[in-house]
Amino acid sequence: MHITQQLSTTLNSQCCSSSKMVKLALGSFGDSFSIGSLKSYLSEFIATLLFVFAGVGSAIAYGKLTSDADLDPAGLVAIAIAHAFALFVGVSIAANISGGHLNPAVTFGLAVGGHITILTGLFYWVAQCLGSIVACLLLEFVTSVTSVPTHGVASGVSALGGVVMEIIITFALVYTVYATAADPKKGSIGIVAPIAIGFIVGANILAAGPFSGGSMNPARSFGPAVVSGDFSQIWIYWVGPLVGGGLAGLIYGDIFIGCHSHVPVSNDYP
Repeated sequence: MHITQQLSTTLNSQCCSSSKMVKLALGSFGDSFSIGSLKSYLSEFIATLLFVFAGVGSAIAYGKLTSDADLDPAGLVAIAIAHAFALFVGVSIAANISGGHLNPAVTFGLAVGGHITILTGLFYWVAQCLGSIVACLLLEFVTSVTSVPTHGVASGVSALGGVVMEIIITFALVYTVYATAADPKKGSIGIVAPIAIGFIVGANILAAGPFSGGSMNPARSFGPAVVSGDFSQIWIYWVGPLVGGGLAGLIYGDIFIGCHSHVPVSNDYP
């Protein structure tokens, strides 16, 4: 059918319906409680939860920053933007080779969903941690800093609170990876996936930075800990992100994809 014919048909149907009252479809319990509908509800719940958490969390974080002289709001924004841009580029340049994980929590989450084998994932972990250590050594050398800054929970935040915060924000990150890159139904979205992944990291740092540091990445925290020799809170940044990444892989991989067959790692990202 030509576009003009489609437009004519649409206009005719609108004219025919214009004389009628607006009618709301009640639907049936069968349709409302179908598997597809339940998945839609869960998806809306998770997506809205993550959106509000990052949005309201950043507002709360801003309030904390403006009342604490030791913290700088402009610095937090700069850190968030830097991480977002860097991750976008990192994922983009590695996507066609390794899948562009750059994060043990992402690797673990994809392993839980059957997108990478455990053994290969362990080698990914080694490579990621080594990359982080070398980066920190280089930074220490070229900047002559006395100590590479490490992740740690803020004053007044408990270790458990830091773990829970890292679980939530890493869940958001890995869930975004699945939704934009690992889901076979995603179609061809090209560069959108790395952008979305970078954006969620930046947003989560704005929300969680003043509380847990907003790591979401065990390798990101491990490198500075090794170079500085400070392992006092490193467990928080392994437990929290791995639990969050695993939960995202379990929920999205099990419920929304429902496939545990292993696929080549290069297919994890577009």
